[in-house]
Amino acid sequence: MLQVKNMSFGYHKKPILKNIDFQVDKGEHLSVIGESGSGKSTLLKLLYGEMDVHEGSIFWKDTQILGPKHNLIVGYDFMKYVAQEFDLMPFITVSENIGKHLSNFYPEEKQARIKELLKVVELTEFANTKVKLLSGGQKQRVALARALAKEPEILLLDEPFSHIDNFKKQSLRRNLFNFLKANNIVCVVASHDKEDVLPYSDKMIVLYNSKIVANNTPEYLFSHPKTPLIASFFGEFNVIDGKIVYTHQLKIVDQSNLKATVKKSYFKGASYLIEADLNGNSIFIENEEPIENNKEIYLITKQTQP
Repeated sequence: MLQVKNMSFGYHKKPILKNIDFQVDKGEHLSVIGESGSGKSTLLKLLYGEMDVHEGSIFWKDTQILGPKHNLIVGYDFMKYVAQEFDLMPFITVSENIGKHLSNFYPEEKQARIKELLKVVELTEFANTKVKLLSGGQKQRVALARALAKEPEILLLDEPFSHIDNFKKQSLRRNLFNFLKANNIVCVVASHDKEDVLPYSDKMIVLYNSKIVANNTPEYLFSHPKTPLIASFFGEFNVIDGKIVYTHQLKIVDQSNLKATVKKSYFKGASYLIEADLNGNSIFIENEEPIENNKEIYLITKQTQP
């Protein structure tokens, strides 16, 4: 179990994280979300032992995670951290980077492990390519595979798919997170992308103003967003009569008390996002078809239907 107890940290007397408390059980996947500058990356660095906490403590099982004031070498053997800077060796191959820290005393096991991880990150065809020749997204995938090579108990990921294009991102997410679950590896991922979180996380914490303002399952937080900040992570939303309403929760009907005027229709692929004026404010509705500008429409929220 990973336990963070009443932890605080700041730079030059400016608080970044205050009174942070949470725990992650073995094999669980925790996502950390928040605005830029909310402390997501700082939290991961503290969990890794790259910096010293100012107050509180971090434990993995019975081992306290300590920073550079206590450890000459940063980090722990049971934990790997994939930051946004990959720190790969550019002049050796993909396979050699992945297997860099694996023992040469067991060559067959080493090659089998490299082959397995190449498949997980979908780089089998690039096994013998030098890293300097890869794209940014491919390098990010090499960094992920290298972090998994020595079978860590905890994996810390900072925006792990930020450099990877959409052609590969969906299948790579499935491969990686399913691999972590199958191997009972704790994962803590900092992300701004809901697709990293919704299908895969067991728990989700939201950082705001240096503190944790929400800690629950993604399903619960999606269904009960207590602030616009939380709702904005999941997608377009409106505030109507003081209540948060997602675009998909609004339905166009023949008559209701909510009358709006269409301003524009945006094509979104499987649906259209309709922008409309409601009492001088813009609201957004998800609809199967576009609607002509200036047309008056009537709305209800789907949860209020009989």
